[in-house]
Amino acid sequence: MTISFYGAAQTVTGSKHLINLENGKRILLDCGLLQGKGEKNDDINRDFDFEPDKINYLILSHAHIDHSGLIPRLVKLGFTGPIFCTPPTLPLCELLLRDSARIQVKNENANGTNSEALYTEEDAEAALSLFKTVPYDKPFKIDEDIELLFTDTGHVLGSAAINLKLQDKGQERTLCFTGDIGRFANRILKVPQPFPSAEIILCESTYGDKIHSSLENTEERLEQIVREVCVDRGGKLLIPAFSIGRTQELIYSLNYLAEEGRLPDVKVFVDSPLSVYATDVMRSHPEHFNDTMLEYIKTDPDPFGFPQLTYITETEDSMQLNSFAEPCVIISSSGMMEAGRIRNHLKNNLADPNSAVLVTGYCEPSTLGGKLLNGAEKVNILGEEIEVKAEIMLMKEYSAHGDYSDIAKFLHCQEKEQIKKIFLVHGEKKVMAQLKEDLSELGYKNIEIPELRLSYEV
Repeated sequence: MTISFYGAAQTVTGSKHLINLENGKRILLDCGLLQGKGEKNDDINRDFDFEPDKINYLILSHAHIDHSGLIPRLVKLGFTGPIFCTPPTLPLCELLLRDSARIQVKNENANGTNSEALYTEEDAEAALSLFKTVPYDKPFKIDEDIELLFTDTGHVLGSAAINLKLQDKGQERTLCFTGDIGRFANRILKVPQPFPSAEIILCESTYGDKIHSSLENTEERLEQIVREVCVDRGGKLLIPAFSIGRTQELIYSLNYLAEEGRLPDVKVFVDSPLSVYATDVMRSHPEHFNDTMLEYIKTDPDPFGFPQLTYITETEDSMQLNSFAEPCVIISSSGMMEAGRIRNHLKNNLADPNSAVLVTGYCEPSTLGGKLLNGAEKVNILGEEIEVKAEIMLMKEYSAHGDYSDIAKFLHCQEKEQIKKIFLVHGEKKVMAQLKEDLSELGYKNIEIPELRLSYEV
């Protein structure tokens, strides 16, 4: 059996890991869009370097676009097999993939590049027709050689570790792809659950060299930031956030502050159709909420709504925010600021020294978000050079990715001597190097940092 890494190898995004069994069966774990990196990512996103029509099965860890965003292209280029995911992942992918297709087509001739869209809405619909849902914690026989088990990782709604039992050369092999590992301190969702014994583990490492700040004072800090920017300065607070996960966490915190009477008297806008619909999906799946959240909604049935909050879906209403003179909070996608309505708000407010941009999660260094975090004085947005005078703030408390302690705790359910190989994926190389060293000190052995497009015999 070999494993080949066609994405998220020494980088965070673009998840694609291909398993080749000796009998010729091929299983693709995730099919994500590589984000950032300019023209280089376009080449990688267009050319899989493997034959899509030769893939038998695709198994998806969760809905985020860096894990699912190239599925329509895979189908466009010949994949016809089933796509397995958890039940909540399907409605989220319906939102994300359709939206991504519209963005692809919209950008097809942007900036005079004449670059063909990666896929269209028709391709997205064709891909969605192949999805099949498998419940958490129930072993599912894909065929006589492959058994699948999804276990909850607490990263976002529907996120799962992919646990496989594989018949290879007459023996059973066990493999786990962790997908993205959530946090054991989680406001809304259940914490990551233990996963079955695995001899091969593909382990996420995005924040493998970090320890996140405690969630204990998160709402207090958010309250202080809103007061400082909107009340003391009279500016706008822009919060770029992924539509699934991060946006709902932020709304929940602001809802909590509003219920406590601590939210300043400013309007809050969620300007993203995708976020609005994703929040509706979240509301419809309370079975995945943790005990604290379930207790909370006994007294507040809608933790994602409060009087100062307005959800915006229509383009005209979004455009009106450009002329909205009052201080306010605007939450809009995307989180790395590479697409979506947040770019319009940044274009209109980055030059205002009274305003601020609050970054709440990982931004790949070459993305617009990464450039702002690295102190860029000018950035190009929608073809226009914009001076950066607004304050750039960072709160890592809202990251849906586990830190080093979460990763170590997640792996703790495994017997170290049973593990034959750990591949570190979904992280920057220096982060992976540190995580490898730290895990080695904990007694884990045979830890590999795979290279892009290389195959490894296991």
